[in-house]
Amino acid sequence: MKYLAIATLLFFVSCHDATKERLNAQQIIDKSIEASGGKLFDSHDVFFVFRDKAYVSGQNEGKKVLKRIFETDSVTITDVLAKGKLQRFFNDSLIQLPDSVANRYANSVNSVHYFVRLPYGLNDKAVNKKLLGESTLKEKDYYKVQITFDRENGGDDFEDIYIYWFDKETFKPDYLAYEFHVNGGGIRFREAFNERYVNGIRFVDYNNYKPKEKTADIYKIDSLFLSGALELLSKIELKDVKATKID
Repeated sequence: MKYLAIATLLFFVSCHDATKERLNAQQIIDKSIEASGGKLFDSHDVFFVFRDKAYVSGQNEGKKVLKRIFETDSVTITDVLAKGKLQRFFNDSLIQLPDSVANRYANSVNSVHYFVRLPYGLNDKAVNKKLLGESTLKEKDYYKVQITFDRENGGDDFEDIYIYWFDKETFKPDYLAYEFHVNGGGIRFREAFNERYVNGIRFVDYNNYKPKEKTADIYKIDSLFLSGALELLSKIELKDVKATKID
């Protein structure tokens, strides 16, 4: 009887562990967003400085508004991205831009804000998620998730491929990689560091790597990182981060 009870207990424990491991990509991302701030992303304005430019994300009439502000030749330049369109102001004067230039600035502003808000944007409408498996990096176990985008609502770079590594215990995305096609294309691998929470929202900086060989495969980039086949390209560091609750 005693051995039967032990066997039954072990059976239920093993079933529980198996269930725990059977998370799909959507469940992993949902848990990651919750661990990183969850609904606080929508209820707070965020301010930070990146490479001597100030960035602000907020809302206007319930719609997301992204800004980039910097000074040049005694002129304050403000780029405002709202409803998919960018406007540029010199001090308080609206400047007319060719569509091609406005699109380039819009992509630049959106890209910086997108990476800072991760993993929140991974539940956007055009995002496709796929669990690739598991991986171990620096003695930690991770879920390895691929992100691709639909053509519709996927932006100009919808063909790019992203891979995220989510800690199996905390669900935080400690690493990410992406394969891009503009400007000759390439692959980048980012390692998060300097994690901090500001009013409940997670922010990180990154070591930004690129493969030493142009023939590198993004699906094997974690192995290349561990073997020293990547070189440090830059550090992506945020300064003066603030998160202010929207009244």
